[in-house]
Amino acid sequence: MKTFLICTILSVALTLTASTILAEPIDADVVFTGGTVIDGTGDPAVAGEVAIRGDRIVAVGTFEHGAVGMQIDCRELVIAPGFIDLHNHSDAQVLDPHTRGNVNYLMQGCTTIVTGNCGSGPVDAGEYYRKIDEAGCGTHVAHLLPQGSLRDRVLGLAQRPATAEELEKMKTLADRAMKDGVWGMSTGLIYVPSSYASTEEITEIARVVGTHGGLYASHIRGEGLQVLAAVQEALDIGANAGTPVHISHFKSTGREAWGLVRRAAELVETARRSGRKVTADQYPYIASSTSLDATVIPTWALAGGAKEFHERLADPDKGIRIREAIEDALQRADGGARIKLARYAKQPDWAGRSIADVAQQRNTTPLEIVLEITRNGGAAVVNFGMSEDDVRSVMTLPWVATASDGRAYLPGADRPHPRSYGTFSRKLGHYAIREQVITLEMAVRSATSLPAEILGLNDRGVVKVGNVADLVVFSKADLIDAATYDAPHKYARGMRYVYVAGQPAVWEGIPTGALRGKSLRRPLGEGAHPSTP
Repeated sequence: MKTFLICTILSVALTLTASTILAEPIDADVVFTGGTVIDGTGDPAVAGEVAIRGDRIVAVGTFEHGAVGMQIDCRELVIAPGFIDLHNHSDAQVLDPHTRGNVNYLMQGCTTIVTGNCGSGPVDAGEYYRKIDEAGCGTHVAHLLPQGSLRDRVLGLAQRPATAEELEKMKTLADRAMKDGVWGMSTGLIYVPSSYASTEEITEIARVVGTHGGLYASHIRGEGLQVLAAVQEALDIGANAGTPVHISHFKSTGREAWGLVRRAAELVETARRSGRKVTADQYPYIASSTSLDATVIPTWALAGGAKEFHERLADPDKGIRIREAIEDALQRADGGARIKLARYAKQPDWAGRSIADVAQQRNTTPLEIVLEITRNGGAAVVNFGMSEDDVRSVMTLPWVATASDGRAYLPGADRPHPRSYGTFSRKLGHYAIREQVITLEMAVRSATSLPAEILGLNDRGVVKVGNVADLVVFSKADLIDAATYDAPHKYARGMRYVYVAGQPAVWEGIPTGALRGKSLRRPLGEGAHPSTP
């Protein structure tokens, strides 16, 4: 018996050796040689080569070269799948000739972004995809149906339940969007008008999404003390609609809510243990960013638009309630000291300064500064509200992907959140390589195969034969985010090569200007959900 086993093992070994020797040489346009391959699955890094021909990967590992157009020396470099940003707000920017190159994302290693997040973006997905493909883009673009914009299309900014007829119109538009290739539906339940929809209304529309196999992605209804109830609402919508649930930028914000995100994670893990498909994403920063209105003004006060808001503000009773709510929000942000202006058209020089600082300089109150800004069209802000311990804890969860919540930018005088320039390089370079909060392999997985599985992208996210040749090559020693809150318009460092669909978008650390990205449409007839990540 022992002799038989030895002979069998030797026979298998000889067969494997012979098949390697006799394998056909690989013809390729490009072979990345001498590098370390992190394939995106979370498996340990291995030495190896990667060959691409056309827009596909044709060999990985050790293989004989045939006719090869070019070899790229990757000694002391890492070869990995292109990163997939599940939560991006470049809906308008990918159509703008100034920003469609998406350079700040390419320099982080992103080869695919997902738009339509937080309930906002184009509702007509077919037309949106057509425009992307007509002009090209620096990265690929997948889209979600934005529920807030959908509601605005049918009801405007009215704060009331949808009628039966209006609900049917929204469901019809949702069905059309799914057939046009969106990957699911998003909500932004702190924003107007997304927040005006009841759980039941959202569930009815999500059922349409679920029949097509799409997911439900949500900026949940509260990320402070309400976070547990808000996560439960998302779980309930998914359960009743028959969709996977994805929670956007998973966190608990406000000092009084620190630690609650860990209890929210327990809710998610309980659902996952029962067989539910529930995931989340995270940007690795302690500050968030959105409009000043959404940060400090209650949504009921914004119903109907700016004209009605100012009418309410002038009303003796409603005006007092609005001012008290704003003052309460400012108080929880250290009197406005933790809310910094990112962009304000009326006073561009206020960018980078806190509400409290501006009020002090103007010899007025933070409340009056907020009201002045609102009267003049509003502003974007950066709000320092999260705990570093929570950020580190969340990134260790195996079902949490990396996502930026940012958008394509050209450098300018504004002070946007640095996440638009640094999210992925910060996660890998700072937290994995330098701080070792997670392994580099797991950090790469959170940016590649995990978001691909969450979305249902079956041909990217892993370095394997047959997949689309979206690849990055980076230096472990140099990879880091350079953007800061005070100087956010700085490209990340360490990406040597970024290939999009088999062509170089970043070459030796410099963007090429290539627009190889295209719209990614969910295939029709795919009713089955992807496996649980």
